[in-house]
Amino acid sequence: MSFTSQIKSELCKTELKKPCCLRAECYGAWLFSKCFSVKESSFTTESAPAARRMLELAAAGAGVSAQLTYAVSRRKQPAYRVSLPEEQERLRLLNEFGHSGMEPSLRINRGVLENSCCQAAFLRGAFLVCGNATDPNKGYHLEFAAPYKNLAGDLYALLGETEAFRLSTGMVRRPGGYGVYLKDSGQIENLLTYLGATGASMELMQVRMYKEVKNNINRKTNFETANMDKTYSASARQIAAIAAISDSQGLGSLPESLQELAALRLSDPELTLRQLGERLGISRSGVNHRLQKLIEIGEKIIEEKGIDGVM
Repeated sequence: MSFTSQIKSELCKTELKKPCCLRAECYGAWLFSKCFSVKESSFTTESAPAARRMLELAAAGAGVSAQLTYAVSRRKQPAYRVSLPEEQERLRLLNEFGHSGMEPSLRINRGVLENSCCQAAFLRGAFLVCGNATDPNKGYHLEFAAPYKNLAGDLYALLGETEAFRLSTGMVRRPGGYGVYLKDSGQIENLLTYLGATGASMELMQVRMYKEVKNNINRKTNFETANMDKTYSASARQIAAIAAISDSQGLGSLPESLQELAALRLSDPELTLRQLGERLGISRSGVNHRLQKLIEIGEKIIEEKGIDGVM
């Protein structure tokens, strides 16, 4: 089962205890189904629960009898076709929600959303017929597909002024319609919870948390690797300088404090500054200062004599 199908199956289990919410969900589902017209048309879905929910909503929310038949989707998958074959039933559905079918542009009738609770029900109905969500393991994207530009614009505005939270939505032209989408994982979680899909919201949250932990581990590993590379690079430079001193004039030419450090660095190149300091009984900064002296002497020799002269 896809993540979208999982969401829709969960939403279809939502109990509608208030008549106003029943009407609002019915309105949202049929308004975005492409069947909200005087002309005969049909809505096809691969979600059996969503198809059955549409019939129940039509009957209980608008007193309209819809028809459900078996179909095959564009992806050649088993699907379900919902329609209103009788013109009288189509007109009754339109009139129930304040439409005539003669409007120049289909818009959301805000008068149907009587109370604040109706907004969630309306959006839930809309998602059942035109919603889609990407598997959170692959990415974060939730989208409503609206058939008309003004209808998409009204949905965009409605999502942006949701009382429970403010959603940062985007709107894009799609083949055959328009998409109103969310890309922020936290906002998608909030919307799913708001609509009633708390299980899907929790799954998305768990995936997001797993990804964050994994990314943090990767960042820490990369940071430590970079530090190790930096340490080894510095160590290689120090050893090259000490080797130049040893080959050209011998370590015995150095002050005793530098001789001891040079010998220790050559014998154990992987020791950190702190570990070198512990072996010699001096501070980390003291070790760093002496190593800089050795680098200065050694690189001066290399500069003056060249690599061939040193070797």
